[in-house]
Amino acid sequence: MMITISDLKKTFGETIACDIPSLTINDGDILGLVGNNGAGKTTLFRMMLDLLKPDGGAVAIDGVNPAESEEWKASTGAYIDEGFLIDFLTPEEYFAFIGKITNMTQEAVDERIKDFEKLAGGEIFGHKKLIRNLSAGNKQKVGIMSALFNRPKLVILDEPFNFLDPSSQNILKHELKEYRQQTGATILISSHNLQHTVDISTRITLLEKGHIIKDLSNENGSARVELENYFDQEVE
Repeated sequence: MMITISDLKKTFGETIACDIPSLTINDGDILGLVGNNGAGKTTLFRMMLDLLKPDGGAVAIDGVNPAESEEWKASTGAYIDEGFLIDFLTPEEYFAFIGKITNMTQEAVDERIKDFEKLAGGEIFGHKKLIRNLSAGNKQKVGIMSALFNRPKLVILDEPFNFLDPSSQNILKHELKEYRQQTGATILISSHNLQHTVDISTRITLLEKGHIIKDLSNENGSARVELENYFDQEVE
């Protein structure tokens, strides 16, 4: 799915959270959104998902303004924070609920859950724990799985590597790259982890105080040097 942004603006008091005159995210991109705290990454994602109203300008997902239509929702999966979860359910109940509202049979739900066994790592399913009682890392995994569950054509993940141990981070990188290969989906991730961003992204957009500073192709990790220079640190 293609995303186009035009004259998108959002301020909170005197703080500019987003000021993007123009940005096009192409169908099939894995876009890594990087920047320091306060760069506006989460604000941008929330406006894309119609969770936050811009002060001006617009987002279009395949030509559809998410603020004016529901069409985009069926083909979009997102996880921003714990507020996206129904935490008084077990993971099994949560995915059964997702299946029910998207017309999946329970058999189809059970089969789809098997696709996430490696990421789940034996810690999420079969323990009769409510989502609220899971560790931060396992809540994160449930949220990521829920974003991918219905095989959406657009995936938006805010800081997906947070709370995950190194093994799970590597599994997630593999899962996301494989998902894109299988589905051709457009995937947007924000991350403070430059290494993971360079590893996974086909393109990297650098935000600073709501403005796009750099929009870089990342073929074969080619954005690494510019990111190192900007953040004045090595991407190992």
